[in-house]
Amino acid sequence: MLILRSAALFVVAALFEIGGAWLVWQGVREHRGWLWAVGGVLALGAYGFVATFQPDAHFGRILAAYGGIFVAGSLLWGVVADGYRPDRWDVTGALICLAGMAVIMWAPRGGG
Repeated sequence: MLILRSAALFVVAALFEIGGAWLVWQGVREHRGWLWAVGGVLALGAYGFVATFQPDAHFGRILAAYGGIFVAGSLLWGVVADGYRPDRWDVTGALICLAGMAVIMWAPRGGG
């Protein structure tokens, strides 16, 4: 149950993190306006807030694991939102990042 909760939090946080970065990108680089960028900044703040609900209390571990989610999620976001087509190395790298996230977050650890 703890892993399911943690995984769900990763999904929600990834939506805020990647979505926020995408909104800033759209607002500034694609000239859609500052409201898009401000919405992105707010979403990025929400990402930080959601991250605090992870059951593990180690900031470095949580942020490192979110890095793996960010890599894989960003590729997926690009596919859905921008028509990006990842090649086999993009997909391989994303899978490696997800495996690293799983080891960082959910590998059994000793008590000491």
